[in-house]
Amino acid sequence: MASHSDKCAQFRGLHLEPGTFVIPNPWDIVSARILASMGFKALTTSSSASAAMLGRRDGTLSRDEAIVHAQTIVDAVDIPVAADLENGFGDRPEDTAETIRRAAAAGLAGGSIEDSPSDRRAPVYELAHAAERVEAAAAAARQSGSGFVLAARAENFIRGRRDLADTIARLQAYERAGADVLFAPGLPDLDAVRTVCASVSKPVNFMAGIPGASFSVAELSDAGVKRVSTAGSLYRAAVQGLLDAVSEINGKGTFTYVERIVSTPEFVKYLR
Repeated sequence: MASHSDKCAQFRGLHLEPGTFVIPNPWDIVSARILASMGFKALTTSSSASAAMLGRRDGTLSRDEAIVHAQTIVDAVDIPVAADLENGFGDRPEDTAETIRRAAAAGLAGGSIEDSPSDRRAPVYELAHAAERVEAAAAAARQSGSGFVLAARAENFIRGRRDLADTIARLQAYERAGADVLFAPGLPDLDAVRTVCASVSKPVNFMAGIPGASFSVAELSDAGVKRVSTAGSLYRAAVQGLLDAVSEINGKGTFTYVERIVSTPEFVKYLR
């Protein structure tokens, strides 16, 4: 297995290479191993999929639960793994710093911090406070000595605040505060994506997974995006496969879905 520092260096290097890369979001050991076997060079957890694994809604995991879940993914594969660290599991800058310290200690190569409270009905943090939180997280990442890659998220568009100018101002502030990657989930169209990418100098992450606003890698690359994550969409695609299978059983009394599933020899390749 590669060392933590090696994985951090590999992950940081992906952001420096030409072109756009996809960083998909597994939800368990098997999904992580499948994605690694498909040639993806890095993975990242999804807060919504991690919570769903425990039958809970997004935003309800504790820091300990999120870190433990992420570490199972880290230990399952020999490629860099980052984590969706929500808002750092607290409102204070000290909370984001502690979360980054814990994430680095768990072997994660990177992680993201949001600029909004855990309460999904609440607005985003005031900008100066949000930037302080990113600054504290960036300092903790540097102090880890590992090369941990910090992504800072501007949550406006998924919090009902469709203000592109404010979103850009936030990303620019987070860049100044020391974030390595910038991220504004929920951008509605390629023009908005292009404008964001042109307004900052650090790599931009785009989140695919929203119907009607999940563009191709080629389109996103042309717009200036460096990396593309998939949020909880792969987990939901797996759930859809289950729903389709049981709907066939309940509705038709047939089992033709077994003709399409992965074979046992193929499946056990991802087990130990």
